[in-house]
Amino acid sequence: MATVVTEKLSRLFINVRQVPQLLAPLSPSTVSSSEVPKVFWKPYIHTGYRPVQQTWRYYFSTLFQQHNEAINVWTHLVAALILLLRFQQLSQRVDFGRDLHAQPLLIIIVASITYLTFSTLAHLLQAKSEFWHYSFFFMDYVGVAVYQYGSALGHYYYAIEPSWHERIKGFYMPAAVLLAWLSCAGSCYAKYRYHQSARLLSRLCQELPSGLAYMLDISPVVHRIYTAPPSERADPALLYHKCQVLFFLIGAFFFSHPYPEKWFPGKCHFFGQSHQIFHVCLVLCTLAQIEAVVLDYESRRQIYSTLQGDLAHNFSALCLFTVTCSVLTATYMARKVKNKLSFKEE
Repeated sequence: MATVVTEKLSRLFINVRQVPQLLAPLSPSTVSSSEVPKVFWKPYIHTGYRPVQQTWRYYFSTLFQQHNEAINVWTHLVAALILLLRFQQLSQRVDFGRDLHAQPLLIIIVASITYLTFSTLAHLLQAKSEFWHYSFFFMDYVGVAVYQYGSALGHYYYAIEPSWHERIKGFYMPAAVLLAWLSCAGSCYAKYRYHQSARLLSRLCQELPSGLAYMLDISPVVHRIYTAPPSERADPALLYHKCQVLFFLIGAFFFSHPYPEKWFPGKCHFFGQSHQIFHVCLVLCTLAQIEAVVLDYESRRQIYSTLQGDLAHNFSALCLFTVTCSVLTATYMARKVKNKLSFKEE
């Protein structure tokens, strides 16, 4: 009996010793831009790329390695975990199942976690191949569209003032759905059709719908900020709203302009890329936004319950419609990419 136990313990010890080897990468950590397809290239980033056509285990293992996507992965991964913990805390005092007016709050939290998770996976796994590069970023754009809708709903439902609600109630939510889908479709098309070439056309396809969506989505917040009486300007929710606007505008600048890597070409392979700064600003924007919406949910019930009535189920249905349209669009574009790559190989 003792011999059998000893043998089992010995085998277990050997298996445990093999764990680091199983988790170890199967190829060099990073390569130069000349060693990966052009679709992976980033302006002014000449090295730090991961080799393509490796195993999925390799790309998951790069979560703990240094490469030019590592910061992008961790910023959104940490933020997603923070929001999961925040959601767990809120669920202890908010009845998401029975409180009709809590449904929009649930949507914006889930939408935020979704876009952060999709972005994490896209930046972590997109180096597998050209097809998966496109496909994961199409998935990322679906997450962005869902988050845009969640933001529009959260602002319209909780943050809006009655006077602004009266002006935009006839078109705000349908327009938010349309612009969220156009943002997804435009980003997918720009990624598929232009990538690094035709930068102006790529920006028009990707940034114009997103810019219009943000202008609409944030309008209830901006109106409230500018019309708030002096007695309400110290409202914590209003301060969080101001922070989310500030962080978004800073992030939008770095999303559209390749600084500081343009100033220091070849020096920002791992740290200091504009997209990394964009990620940090977007995370801060999202965290501030969620806190603002939570405070509005808790303190403005008399206002939003009067304005919105029993429309929460309708807004949830619109969310499902937005998700469906975005997923179908991303799937269609992924098929076009697959056909394009198959034709190129032939």
